[in-house]
Amino acid sequence: MIVLGIESSCDETGIALYDTERGLLSHALHSQIAMHQEYGGVVPELASRDHVRRALPLLQQALASAQITMREVDAIAYTQGPGLAGALLVGASVACGLGFALQKPMIGIHHLEGHLLSPLLASRPPEFPFVALLVSGGHTQLMRVDGVGRYTLLGETLDDAAGEAFDKSAKLLGLAYPGGPAISQLATSGDPAVHQFPRPMLHSKDLNFSFSGLKTAVLTAVKKYPDALTEQDKANVARGFVDALIDVLVAKCKTAMKETRLKRLVIAGGVGANQQLRAALNAAAASSNPKKRFEVYYPELEFCTDNGAMIAFAGAMRLRQLKEKPELASYDYSFNVKPRWPLSELPPA
Repeated sequence: MIVLGIESSCDETGIALYDTERGLLSHALHSQIAMHQEYGGVVPELASRDHVRRALPLLQQALASAQITMREVDAIAYTQGPGLAGALLVGASVACGLGFALQKPMIGIHHLEGHLLSPLLASRPPEFPFVALLVSGGHTQLMRVDGVGRYTLLGETLDDAAGEAFDKSAKLLGLAYPGGPAISQLATSGDPAVHQFPRPMLHSKDLNFSFSGLKTAVLTAVKKYPDALTEQDKANVARGFVDALIDVLVAKCKTAMKETRLKRLVIAGGVGANQQLRAALNAAAASSNPKKRFEVYYPELEFCTDNGAMIAFAGAMRLRQLKEKPELASYDYSFNVKPRWPLSELPPA
């Protein structure tokens, strides 16, 4: 079964083709970073318009790369939510239009489920069950994953997501959007002893997160400099911020592994590409105590940020159950998106 995946939840337009027998056939992606840099963040209306421009050319690119035609596609999966309403509507309209024209079954995919399952596209995919750290610009959650659609929330951020804290702190330092990669790179030349920022909720007795206070600590530190910050000053602040945030993420992951007694940790979402986070998690997983060791799995770097491949794959996993649960696929080609869509509302596969 060949599934076309369409992703348009925010500022990336992604198209991919996944075959349940041959694996990922092709994927094409356009990022809007350059367009939004001028405004210091995503402008929803501009994002929606750009999805309109990019979707069909990317579809043609993906089909050509896979050397197939739309007639050979068996089903269409699209990001139904959560995300920016206008952006979601573009992807949904393209999916519904194609589905109606070709009379193909369709399935709306939860954006976060796509991220949760994206490490299964890697050359070394994890087996169920596992703990997943979903960490991106809009989400920071720890989940227990027992199978497709079988997700248990262990903890989540009470305010800013980790990626959001990266971007906002980077902006305070005068770094260009997107701030995450910029502040991480700057931190590599910073002195870790200059700024010891708080580790919010590090010792709480749950698996929740809070990063708004860390962002405030960065603002306070920046204001203490009487003159303009030098590049080294900025690097020192960046280092203090990155060290604090990663300490919290790693500590919560270790606690989750201990409480669930699982031995596989999966990292998903854009912040999963952060090299400091990967290094810290790898070190924690290789504990000197054999009882505390666990394995860490990451998506391929190209699948950390939003992409069509994860939507096509999630759609294929859901549609495998089509014979037993035909209601999963729809021939209703009306538009229906869910800008706010709790993962808990997903039915099990």
